[in-house]
Amino acid sequence: MPASDALSFLLAWVAAPLRVASITPSSASLAALMTRDIGPDTGPVLELGPGTGPFTRALLARGVKEEDLTLIEFGADFAALLKQRFPKARTFEMDASGLRHLPLFEGPVVGAAVSGLPFLSIPPRKTQAILEGVFANLRPGGVLYQFTYGRRCPINQSLLDRLDLEATRVGHTLRNLPPATVYRIAKIEAAKSYDWRFA
Repeated sequence: MPASDALSFLLAWVAAPLRVASITPSSASLAALMTRDIGPDTGPVLELGPGTGPFTRALLARGVKEEDLTLIEFGADFAALLKQRFPKARTFEMDASGLRHLPLFEGPVVGAAVSGLPFLSIPPRKTQAILEGVFANLRPGGVLYQFTYGRRCPINQSLLDRLDLEATRVGHTLRNLPPATVYRIAKIEAAKSYDWRFA
């Protein structure tokens, strides 16, 4: 990780600790865990809160095409850096809660979303808006990968239930500061084996 990235992250954290939530960029270990199920066949990938781009680099290393990446970054400095580093990706300087009202794609075509957003410090109503925007762009079977520094999924269970979502723990890494856990969040599919004759 370049020293300039660490300094950029530290300065961003000092300016807005609740928005940035960490004093350092995510480690290569966390980036590998977040992206391990994503590859060239995933198609378009949506990334929320890329920061300096550790997950973005991991996605490219997995074979995702740079032009298939859409990066949503609120911080002006980070957004400018991302545009410089990943010129073929689409980078939007915006709040992720605006995804519900901004047609980024022609229909739900995104295969996966990767999030670095600090949901533990985001109000429930805004979290719901973000999730609705993400899943409006995900195609059937598409999933959201989210990490947390907490002990459980950062999305409240009542909100997951309201949106018909389920969270599955993917794994944990100690090789991150602080240690982090990754969750896979997906739409709950109706049981296909249900036999209506016995209802």
